[in-house]
Amino acid sequence: MSIVVVGSVAYDTIETQQGRADEVLGGSTSYFALAARFFSPVSIVGAVGADFRAEDMRLFTERNIDVRGLERCAGLTMRWHGRYHEDMNKRDTLGLALNVFAGFAPELLPDQRRADYVFLGNIAPELQSRVLSQVQSPKVVAADTMNHWIENERPALMRLLARVNILTVNDDEARMLSGEHNLVRAGRAILKMGPDTVLVKRGEYGVLQFSSGAMFAVPAYPLEEVIDPSGAGDTFAGGFMGFLARQGRVSEPILRTAVVYGSVLASFVVERFSLERLVALTWEEIDQRYRAFIELTDSQYARWNSR
Repeated sequence: MSIVVVGSVAYDTIETQQGRADEVLGGSTSYFALAARFFSPVSIVGAVGADFRAEDMRLFTERNIDVRGLERCAGLTMRWHGRYHEDMNKRDTLGLALNVFAGFAPELLPDQRRADYVFLGNIAPELQSRVLSQVQSPKVVAADTMNHWIENERPALMRLLARVNILTVNDDEARMLSGEHNLVRAGRAILKMGPDTVLVKRGEYGVLQFSSGAMFAVPAYPLEEVIDPSGAGDTFAGGFMGFLARQGRVSEPILRTAVVYGSVLASFVVERFSLERLVALTWEEIDQRYRAFIELTDSQYARWNSR
């Protein structure tokens, strides 16, 4: 089943201990769509400027990602410049220019309004609610947010949370939103705000999934080297939602498998700068790493393999 994702498409300049990439394609929607497309058709909604490169548009269309909702506007595409610390869980934003994205007012196409699966990327809660009001009867609505909206747009965010099924946040955002330092308490407190499922992304420490009466913890896939963590959370969300859409239903076992697939996709994107690894990725590589991930975390396999 198809997914509609609403969010940013941007050009990023990224600095890490491993090097630098200038004016590379980024934005939450880009990472999400390139991950989700391995599982389900994806339709994107966003805004780019007149400077958006033709080869970047082809990057989407050649992978059967629907770009009819990607509006080209007069002006410049959104820009972000970030520098990661040696501890890649920390970064500094050196520059942010919203450009055409500042006036973004998403309007869904008629078929997008009938979408079964909707992902509301990290945009203002009022815009997320605007999108949600246009969707007729979705099966699953997931949303992302950030510290800025939690701190400055909390009433609008709380209204949104009462309407979504799944919320993805990082550990700092979970603490800020809930007022709880302990992440288990934070996850359970956020559940009471409306979502059926809360996913707390913890970078190199993995993901915590909370749902009614259940908690599931997944480690990050161990890598010898991380080049660029940009977009890892959005890539995780794309793999997670893509798997849910392919299943066509939601249950606790399906949610847990989706978390593992999301983690697998996220483990690939950090291996190179920007979207390079997702662009080159194959399903065979995903399947192989998924199996390796299961073996890594399955104690029964470990005992059998040691005999």
